[in-house]
Amino acid sequence: MFLTASGLPSSGSTGDGPTFLLPSNRIPRSAPITFTSSEFSFKFIIDNLKPNTINQAPQLLSRAKLALLKLNALVPAPKTPSQHLLLATTVLEYGALSSIRLKDTDSFTRYYQQLQPFYGLPADRWGRAGQPGNQSKVTGLYLLLLLSVGDYGGFHTVLEGLEMSAGKEQIDKDDFIQYPVRLEQALMEGSYDKVWGETKGERVPSDEFGVFSEVLINTIRSEIASCSERAYPSLPISNAKNLLFLESEGAVIQFAESRGWVAKDGRIFFPQQEEENMAAEKDVMASSGLVIENTLGYARKLETIV
Repeated sequence: MFLTASGLPSSGSTGDGPTFLLPSNRIPRSAPITFTSSEFSFKFIIDNLKPNTINQAPQLLSRAKLALLKLNALVPAPKTPSQHLLLATTVLEYGALSSIRLKDTDSFTRYYQQLQPFYGLPADRWGRAGQPGNQSKVTGLYLLLLLSVGDYGGFHTVLEGLEMSAGKEQIDKDDFIQYPVRLEQALMEGSYDKVWGETKGERVPSDEFGVFSEVLINTIRSEIASCSERAYPSLPISNAKNLLFLESEGAVIQFAESRGWVAKDGRIFFPQQEEENMAAEKDVMASSGLVIENTLGYARKLETIV
């Protein structure tokens, strides 16, 4: 058996039993790294971790981690062979990326945490295997997760750690890391239109990032909606579509219904605040107006929509 460049087995053997070749992006073009059949008892699992079997990933990964435990490779130790380190990171990275496709953020976070001891190893511990191939992608996805839940402190802690370990110049060249960095900068500016633009099409560095981008947009949409209903009695549906980054006026009406708003005569009417609460809301309304101004700058001036 051979692991092809895609990471999946194909036929082939040596005189000493099955031999497995690691993906070409993980090793030099020189002599391949070989593994015995016992070291690759979970090759069936890697073979089945494909997009069309993604729903089976949790069960397959559980079996893979049990195999790693038998090799004492699930947690790196000073004497862990480099090929075992590579097997472990391959499985854990599959787990992290599969969790994203399944939209299981808790599982993704656990895999990210399990990968940290491996990502922290010095380069010479990996031997000919080379360092993990998906470290930037997994780390960039974790940064995007932190943004989607509003953990800006955690975001900057991780980013500063990356700059210390890899160097700022290297981080600035990494598309997977720079994508969440650009989003965070736009969020801090209140430029939600820039965030929206970054989540579209070719701006997204991989399909997995699209999952968290959707979560982030939903979070922003909810924040804008809360600001709008505090600040104004109503808005035209046509402008609410731009304000809330929705694709159609029908989507606006559906969103309005989910929040208990009333759509009538081409406008969205927000629930009125209780008289006794209005004074306490003044400061919130002022800041809400600023958020909306930033958001609608690309559409029209705020005064024209109310």
